[in-house]
Amino acid sequence: MTHPFSTRQIPFFLTAPGPCPYLPGREERKLFTRLDPGEGPALNDALTHAGFRRSQSVLYRPACEGCHACQSVRIPVSRFEWTRSAKRILKRNANLEREETVAQGTAEQYDLLSRYLDTRHGDGDMAGMSFADYLMMVEDGAQRTDIVEYRDETGRLRAGALIDRLKDGPSLLYSFFDPDDQARSPGRFMILDAVRWARQNGFEHVYLGYWVPGSEKMDYKARYRPVEVLTSSGWRDLEQVTTEDAGTEPGAGQGE
Repeated sequence: MTHPFSTRQIPFFLTAPGPCPYLPGREERKLFTRLDPGEGPALNDALTHAGFRRSQSVLYRPACEGCHACQSVRIPVSRFEWTRSAKRILKRNANLEREETVAQGTAEQYDLLSRYLDTRHGDGDMAGMSFADYLMMVEDGAQRTDIVEYRDETGRLRAGALIDRLKDGPSLLYSFFDPDDQARSPGRFMILDAVRWARQNGFEHVYLGYWVPGSEKMDYKARYRPVEVLTSSGWRDLEQVTTEDAGTEPGAGQGE
């Protein structure tokens, strides 16, 4: 099938080196291109399958010198293992109602996000995000994008997830939740709910972005089983991936 963007050359750019947000003492660089509104959905599909990630109107992937720790991962929905732990998390959140809304930011979402950032990521890059910044994160470059809201029986917003709909399943871009709800494991719940939703609606995968072994922030993605990693020979189960397959150097991403 010919994609609508195949008739033109896509320009790619490389960022200057900067501190790695995941592994101390390393530098990161990114290869990126911009989404054109007319071809955004198809380009987002194609490049996400090639290991890119969307942030607003930009699609990017790591292009770091001497390090290949960041690896794209996805959950194969039909083979997902519903462990007792996963079922307990679904049960603990059974009172939450899922509602899909268009990608338009609201003050209610922003207030919850601000509480989440202040509590969980007060020293992160997003700390102090303004409402205008939040609107840009949600609405700029949105391509078949939804905000999934989770509300309790009183109608109170308890969690939210920004999701792109790809041709074979959802790509989870960013999630946030009420910091007082940590006992519910809300972060894990939203991933499990995405898997459940994808299976119910006939989709094959849930895309989780980058897994970074050795990073406290990103290593959790390997806990889902099975999980597939994008290698030089295509998507493969994590257990089958060698350092050569993944294009990594021995020890890459193990932390320092």
